[in-house]
Amino acid sequence: MSGTDGESDANTGDTEAGGTGRDGGTSRDGRDGTGRGDGSSGGTDPNGDGGSRGTVRGRGDETAAPAAVTTPRGRRPVVAALMLGMALAAIDGTIVSTAVPQIVGDLGGLTVFSWLFSGYLLAVTVTLPLYGKLSDTFGRKPVLIAGIILFLVGSVLCAAAWNMAALIAFRIVQGLGGGALQGTVQTIAADLYPLKERPRIQAKLSTVWATSAVAGPVVGGLLAGYADWRWIFLINLPVGAVALWLVVRHLHEPSRPRPAARPRVDWAGALAVFATGTLLLTALVQGGVAWPWLSAPSLGLFGASAALAALTVVIERRAAEPIIPGWVWRRRTIASVNLALGAMGLLMVAPTVFLPTYAQSVLGLGPIAAGFVLSVMTLSWPVSAALSDRVYNRIGFRRTAMIGMSAALLVLLAFPLLPYPGEPWHPALLMLLLGAALGLFQLPLIVGVQSTVGWAERGTTTASVLFCRQVGQSIGAALFGAVANGVLAARLLDAPVDGLPGDLDAVTRALEDPGAFSAAATDHVRRAVDAAVDYVYVGAAGAAALALLALIILAPRRFPVITEVADVPETAGAQGRQGAAS
Repeated sequence: MSGTDGESDANTGDTEAGGTGRDGGTSRDGRDGTGRGDGSSGGTDPNGDGGSRGTVRGRGDETAAPAAVTTPRGRRPVVAALMLGMALAAIDGTIVSTAVPQIVGDLGGLTVFSWLFSGYLLAVTVTLPLYGKLSDTFGRKPVLIAGIILFLVGSVLCAAAWNMAALIAFRIVQGLGGGALQGTVQTIAADLYPLKERPRIQAKLSTVWATSAVAGPVVGGLLAGYADWRWIFLINLPVGAVALWLVVRHLHEPSRPRPAARPRVDWAGALAVFATGTLLLTALVQGGVAWPWLSAPSLGLFGASAALAALTVVIERRAAEPIIPGWVWRRRTIASVNLALGAMGLLMVAPTVFLPTYAQSVLGLGPIAAGFVLSVMTLSWPVSAALSDRVYNRIGFRRTAMIGMSAALLVLLAFPLLPYPGEPWHPALLMLLLGAALGLFQLPLIVGVQSTVGWAERGTTTASVLFCRQVGQSIGAALFGAVANGVLAARLLDAPVDGLPGDLDAVTRALEDPGAFSAAATDHVRRAVDAAVDYVYVGAAGAAALALLALIILAPRRFPVITEVADVPETAGAQGRQGAAS
C-alpha cells in the first residue's frame, strides 16, 4: 500500500488505510491513529484494542459533496423512494418464478426459460461497476432516475412480449435498469445518513428484501392464477411511478464545484467489463445445464472471458477515469470486504436455491410451506442487522463481521447433521439462526467500507461490493449445481434400485409422481436428494470459511473511517462528527 493510503501502527504492526490524498484527512498524527483535527470523537475505543479513538476527517474539498437533503423530515420521502426502488429490484425474481408455468404455456420456449432469470442476472451484475462510476461522476440522482425509467420501460416491454425470445430480451432491458437501482439506492442511503445512523436505513432496506422474499411468490401466484402473467410486470408501473416522483420532487443534490476538466466516461472500459462479465456468467450459468462443463462451448466461453479480462485490465490501466479503478483492490479494507461478500454470495446459494427442493423432496412439504421454511431467514436477518450497530460500536466492524460469519459457519455445518427425514422445524430453526448470523456479518461490512471513502468514491466502492456479491452468487449456482448433480448421479448410478431408472430424470419423475414407483425407489431418491443438499451445505460452510479468512488475513483491525464535514446533514452534524466504530 502506498504511503498516501495508510499508516503503520507502531504497536501492532498493522497497516491501516486512511483515505487517499484526494479524499483528504489522511491520519499521520501518531501511533494511536487519532484523526487530524478531530478531537470530538473522544470517548471509548470501539475496537477494544488500544486503537484509534477518533475518525479520519476529510477536508471537504472537491471530492466531497453536501448531503442530499438537510433535514430529517426532508429525508423521509427520499427514504420512501429508495425503499420503493429497492422493492422493484428485490421482488422481481421471486414474483416471476411463480408464473413460469403460465408463461411457458402461453409463449412456449421451455428449453430456454431459465434465461428469464439468467439474462436479468447478467445485466444487473455486469452494469453495477458502470453505474457506480457514473454516480460518482455525475451524481446519484440522474443515475437513479435513469435506472427507474429503464426498469419501467423494460417492464412494459415484458408485458407486451410475443414470444420467449422477446421476453428474454426485454428482461435484459429490465436488468439494465435493475443494476442502477441496486447500486445507487445503497449509495444514496450512505449519503443521506452519518455513520451513526446508517444501520437504521440499511435495516429498512434489508426489511424490503425480506418482505419481497415472502410476498413475491404469493403475489406472483395470485396474478398468474387469477389474472394474467403479464400483470406481474405491469404491477411495477405504479410502484415505479411513485418512486420516480418522490426522487424528482424530494431528492436534492446541491451543486458541486465545477471540475477543471470535463468528466470523461470510460466507455471502452465499460464495454470491456460488460463483455467479460457476460461471457463469464454465461459460462457459469449454462455450464452443466445447456452443455457439459468440459465441452467446446464451456471451454470457449471461459477462454474468451479470460482473454477479455486481460484486455479489460489493460484498458483500465490506461483510462483517465477507469470504471473499475485499481484502488478498489489496492486498499486492504475494500479488497477484503469485496472478497468476504463475494464468499457470502457463494454460500447464499445453498439456502435460497437448494433448501426449497430439500423441503419439498425430503420433508414432503408443499411449495408454500417449503417457501416458509426459507422465509424465516428473512425474518431474523433485518432484526439482526438493525441491532448490529450496538455490537460494532463496541468491538469494531471487522470483529462484528467475524462473529457473524463464525456463527453462520457453525449453522451451515449443523445442517448435514439433521436427521432423515426430520421435522420441518429443524431446518427452519437453522435458517432463523443463519439469517441472524448473516445480518450481523453483511451490514457492518457495507456500512464500514462505505465509511472509509469520500463522496466521490462511494458509488464505485458500493458497486464493487455488490458486484462481487453477485458474481459470488453466479459462481455458487454453477458450482453447487454441479456438486448436487454429481452426488445425485453417483447415488442413482452406483446403487440402483429395481424399477427406478439410473439417471437424473428419475429424480423429477419419482418426486412428482411417487405412485409410479415402488416405496423403496421413492425413498432411495429422497435419500439421494438429502445427501446432495448435505454436500451443498458443506460447500457453503467452506465458502463461509473463505469469508473468515479474507477478514482475518486482509482486513485491517480498524476500519479507517472518514467523517467529512460536508457529507453530514446539518441537523445531524454533531452526531456525524462524533464518529463511530472504526
